Amino acid sequence: MTAHSSRDRNGISRRNFVSLLAASGSATLLGQKGLAFESPVPLPQTPTIPDEAFWRSVREQFVMPTDVSVINAANLCPSSIPALNAMYENTKDIDGDPSFQNRGKMGQGKVNTRKILADYLHVTPEEIIITRNTSEGNNLVSSGVELSANDEVIIFGDNHPSNNVAWKEKSKRFGFTVTEIEVVRPHPGFDYYLEVVDKAITSRTKLLSFTQQTNTFGDVFPAKELCQLAHSRGVLSLVDGAQSFGVMNVDLSDMQPDFYTGSAHKWPAGPKETGVLYINARAHEQIWPSIYSAGRGDVGISRTFESFGQRDEPAIIGFGEALKFQQKIGMQVIQDRAQELSQSLMEQIQSINGFKLITSRDTTESLSVVVFETGSLDARKLYSALYENERIGVAGRPKGLRISPHFYNLHSEIDRTVAALKHYAAVGV
Repeated sequence: MTAHSSRDRNGISRRNFVSLLAASGSATLLGQKGLAFESPVPLPQTPTIPDEAFWRSVREQFVMPTDVSVINAANLCPSSIPALNAMYENTKDIDGDPSFQNRGKMGQGKVNTRKILADYLHVTPEEIIITRNTSEGNNLVSSGVELSANDEVIIFGDNHPSNNVAWKEKSKRFGFTVTEIEVVRPHPGFDYYLEVVDKAITSRTKLLSFTQQTNTFGDVFPAKELCQLAHSRGVLSLVDGAQSFGVMNVDLSDMQPDFYTGSAHKWPAGPKETGVLYINARAHEQIWPSIYSAGRGDVGISRTFESFGQRDEPAIIGFGEALKFQQKIGMQVIQDRAQELSQSLMEQIQSINGFKLITSRDTTESLSVVVFETGSLDARKLYSALYENERIGVAGRPKGLRISPHFYNLHSEIDRTVAALKHYAAVGV
């Protein structure tokens, strides 16, 4: 077992920090600038070939202590300091003066985030809806596309419940048919799924719905080719981007889905309860709003589709700052880093006696979600021991674990995790 330090990177113990907070109030800990969190080191310009020193400077832009290794980006990422500070400053402002007059300026922050999202995804602001998360976006589509008993929706078996169960439950109400494509493993390759979907589409098929990278086994599907296939057959396409938005270099102008969804709290390393629904301009007339309330967006389809009532504008502004932070590093650089860490992890896991790697090592078929079985070792006990004894946070699976590294993780964390796995594989848990 590896002992962990009780000190954060600034040398203040957690116990002393809490005591300071209680004794003197939070204001004294915020610094002269009033920022909740000040970056220890400014983020340097991304080098042509980023080295580990650069990635350590990236890690410094997060408040997660260095002795805590949470490698679970497929579930929840820590927010970057730029996002945290934007949320803190704007929340303090709005709660200090919640008048209509003072809150008015928050609307411009939402406008700015919509523009940042559009640039980030290579589309137009007129096609962007700012949602709470991927689940809301998926359900806005499944509730908003008009479907009848004569229609069919094709889904993939490994879709998230918001993109699988939701379709099945709504089919009971509206009478449309749901056809489920079985996901095969090991990954059979892109051509297999293109052929299966092509054969599955009929004259009744109205929509194809799939996940670009699954959270279940880390399978990556050919999003662009599937969207092209659907469009060529007169079928709408919904791409669940919960596991691609913020880690893949996503270009929706190239992919051309009709709908694409994503969450800020996962790979973008942004605020909770902020997300995106992209609706291609060609599909604006084929979907109805599901929520009618006060408030609306400023341009395009957001004017009719984004009447969600009171929003958390500071979180939306923080969402924009999280995306700007990633853009400063570069999305292709982030994608390459996540895959590099995952490939290192998979290579080392294959050397552990009794462990079985489930995720494909082919870099076209997987990216940043790694799933493996732990053989005779109790996966639930191993999951608990990793955090309780080593301060390593991962996700449990029925027969194993899921580890999903991201750009704020370091190779030393991957190596430390593998060392812990080898230790427990040898001595048990």
